Amino acid sequence: GMVVVASERGLKKCGMGPMARIVGIATAGGPPRDLFFTPPVAVRMACQKAGWSLNQVDFFELNEAFASQTIAGVRGLELSGENVNVNGGAIALGHPIGASGARVLVTLLHILKAQKAKRGVAALCLGGGNAVAMAVEMV
Repeated sequence: GMVVVASERGLKKCGMGPMARIVGIATAGGPPRDLFFTPPVAVRMACQKAGWSLNQVDFFELNEAFASQTIAGVRGLELSGENVNVNGGAIALGHPIGASGARVLVTLLHILKAQKAKRGVAALCLGGGNAVAMAVEMV
């Protein structure tokens, strides 16, 4: 399989339609010792750019390079955890070097599709205290 991120015009040229659209992207950074705490910052920023509150997000997919990473994300976002990594995270599904972002995004999109849900946020820590998050909306 593959992940294709393209403009709507580019998809139409290829006779394809979008599965979802990106409505917010954010990065955050801090000292390396704070690497577990920057993904929640990026998630909040991506949601803000999308015009959403956290409780308007149907599902979150938070990469877990370590089990404690997801725990820190759930606590940092003050979530119940019921809508986070619902099919298991990277420990169960895999943590492919160089492809974690694609794995997290594709997992999130298929969860949204299967659950007939609309809004999701994918996030990763990038090591060294950095993080990235993407808010998507199914079309």
